[in-house]
Amino acid sequence: MKKNILRQITLLITITGIFISCSNKNHFTVKGYIKDGNEKIIYLENVTASKVVLLDSVKLKKDGSFTFKQNRPATPDFYRLRLNNQLINFAIDSTENLTILSDTILFATNYTIEGSAESEHIKTLASLQLKTKETYNQLQSLYRSQKITADEYNEKLNACIHAYKEEAKHFIYSNPASTSAYFALFQNIDGLLLFDPYDKTDSKAYGAVANTWNQHYPDAPRTKHLVKLFTSALAIMRNSSIEANTIESKDYFDVSLASFDGQTFRLSDIGKDKVLLVDFIAYEMNESPLHNQLLAKAYSKYYAQGFRIYQISLDTDEHFWKNAAVNLPWTCVIDPQSINSDIIKKYNVRSIPTGFILNRKGEIVKRVDDYSGLENDIASFIK
Repeated sequence: MKKNILRQITLLITITGIFISCSNKNHFTVKGYIKDGNEKIIYLENVTASKVVLLDSVKLKKDGSFTFKQNRPATPDFYRLRLNNQLINFAIDSTENLTILSDTILFATNYTIEGSAESEHIKTLASLQLKTKETYNQLQSLYRSQKITADEYNEKLNACIHAYKEEAKHFIYSNPASTSAYFALFQNIDGLLLFDPYDKTDSKAYGAVANTWNQHYPDAPRTKHLVKLFTSALAIMRNSSIEANTIESKDYFDVSLASFDGQTFRLSDIGKDKVLLVDFIAYEMNESPLHNQLLAKAYSKYYAQGFRIYQISLDTDEHFWKNAAVNLPWTCVIDPQSINSDIIKKYNVRSIPTGFILNRKGEIVKRVDDYSGLENDIASFIK
C-alpha cells in the first residue's frame, strides 16, 4: 500500500516536472530590481522589424523588483524595457530567463544583465551607439553655430561613424547569425543608419548577416526585411549595368505616386507652370540628411518664385520612409517597386541621389548628379 502511494507521488512529481519544463520552453521571463524604483511603472516592448509593440507593464514593488513573463518568439527577436523614456535593449533567442539590475537615474546605461551573453553584447553596442550619438549632437551644435565648416562637419562625422563600425564589425563577422550582429547593423542616429546598405564596404556586412539569417530563419519577417533591404540596395549599386532607356533632352515621363498619408500626387500637376526638381533618393542612405538639407536651402530660397520639388523615394522600408518624409515641406512620394520600377529605367537613373530640373514648360533642362551647385542651377531657370 505504501509502495503504491510512493509510486503515485513519484509519478505525479515526474509529470509535474515535465509540464513545468515544457511550459518554460514556451515562455521567457525577465525579472530584476530597479534601485529607487518604488512603485514606478516599467514597460516591456517588442521591437519588430517595422514597429515597437507594447507587451506589458507593471508597477515596481516597494523594493524595486519586477517580473515579466511572455510567450517565446518562434525565431530570435528583440525586446526592451522602458522606464521614464530610458531604454534597455535585449534579445530573446535560446534564453528563457534574464535578470536585469539597474537604477532609476542611469537606467539605460548603469545596468547589468545576466542570463544572455548576446544581450551583454547588445549592451556594449548600445553604449557605442550612445557615444556616437553624443558626438553627432556636438557636431550638429558646432555646425549650426557656424563654429565648424560643412567640410569639417562631414569629416568629423564620418570619423565618428567609422569608429562605431570598426567596433561593431567584431560582433558582425565573428558570428553573423547572432542577434548582436543584427542589432549592430540597425543602429541609427535620428534615422541615419550607421551601416549604410548602399555603401560597398558596409554592404558586405549586410550580406554576411542577411545570408546567414536566411539560412537559419528563412521564414522570419525580420529575415525577409533584411534580405529585401540588402538585395535592393545591392541592385541600386549595380544599377549602372541596367539597360535603361536614355531620355530625350526635353521629354519627361509623367508619374503618379502616393505620399506618406496615402494621397496620390501626379508629377505633371505639381510642376505645372513651375520650375520643378524631380529628385530620386533613398532615406536609408547615410548622405540622405545632408542631401535634404541642400534641398531645403534651395526650396526655402526659391519657393516664392515658383520652385517645387517632387521627391521619389526608392526605400524598401516604407515605415522608415514615412517617419522621415512626414516632416519635409515638399512633395514626398514612394515608388513601391524600388529598384525594379520602370520609372528609374525611363529616367535612366544609374545612381542615387539623382535629379532632373524641369522648366515652366515641363521640359527637362538639366540632369543633377552633383547637388552642391543646386541653388545656382535653380537660379538660372527660375527667371
